[in-house]
Amino acid sequence: MFSIIKATPADCPLIRGLASRIWEPTYGSILSSKQLDYMFEMMYSPESLQRQMDELHHQFFIAYADGVPSGYLSIETVEKDLYEFQKIYSLPSLHGKGIGRFIIEQGVAYLKTVHPGPFTIELNVNRHNPAVGFYKHMGFHEHATRDFHIGNGYYMNDYVMRMEVRG
Repeated sequence: MFSIIKATPADCPLIRGLASRIWEPTYGSILSSKQLDYMFEMMYSPESLQRQMDELHHQFFIAYADGVPSGYLSIETVEKDLYEFQKIYSLPSLHGKGIGRFIIEQGVAYLKTVHPGPFTIELNVNRHNPAVGFYKHMGFHEHATRDFHIGNGYYMNDYVMRMEVRG
């Protein structure tokens, strides 16, 4: 049984801990270990998570499987009718068990409560990530490709995927 709650800044250590269990299995076959370490600290250092919540106003959620923290989602408001799922991850042991679908559905449901009318959700997915097929199954489509320099000579080579949601 899955559930989800809004996260607070006090949950930053929990989010970082989940990410530390998810990051390498998700990207270890796609990115070098040096790039993995660089990106992990860039996105999940305590200071970075605090900044994402406080300054960038990303809304984080923690997903639970049978009461155990098992995944997370962060949503950024990009512009009036555009949101970005910045992070959507679950423990690899739960892949294929419905938690990814649950997290996306709960994210869409939350946005419907704060945004009357139609809107668009974007997410960036590494072009070699097997989850691309899952996101297509969930209703996202490839909107564009993006090669984004993140520092230290590293790039995120992503598909920008979109889902249009009716109000």
